[in-house]
Amino acid sequence: MKTVFVTVGTTSFDDLIGAVTSDECVKTLIDRGYTDVVLQVGRGSVVPDPDSCPGLTLQVFRFKDSIAEDMRHSDLVISHAGAGSCLEALGANKPLLVVVNDKLMDNHQLELAKQLQADSHLIYCTCRFALCAFIFSTMLVLKFIVMVKLIC
Repeated sequence: MKTVFVTVGTTSFDDLIGAVTSDECVKTLIDRGYTDVVLQVGRGSVVPDPDSCPGLTLQVFRFKDSIAEDMRHSDLVISHAGAGSCLEALGANKPLLVVVNDKLMDNHQLELAKQLQADSHLIYCTCRFALCAFIFSTMLVLKFIVMVKLIC
């Protein structure tokens, strides 16, 4: 069983939830061996039905007191670029793909994501970039980054 955990933090990021649950992205996740997707949708208006991703077991929730267990049980974390979410995933030594919400006015998330990628902690993209293609092409790089962090 391989699990992807997706978090939008305490805000809403419907574009990310929509991208992860798109037919193209679901196919890519299945092709990469994933069986489960856990979505933390925050205050968003997009709340996918548990049966909306054929071939994957989908769990959806808005908020929990802690998402540490969800991160610990995941094989990949896809997150918005909030500092708390990024640091929690990195602290759990999980491969981290950060999706920057490029619709934000004062986009401090982009600055954080760029710096953390420059420091080889994660890989980032935006929803305008084809997320599923990005997942496919970056999985080996993310695994390498996590392995190097664990060895060092």
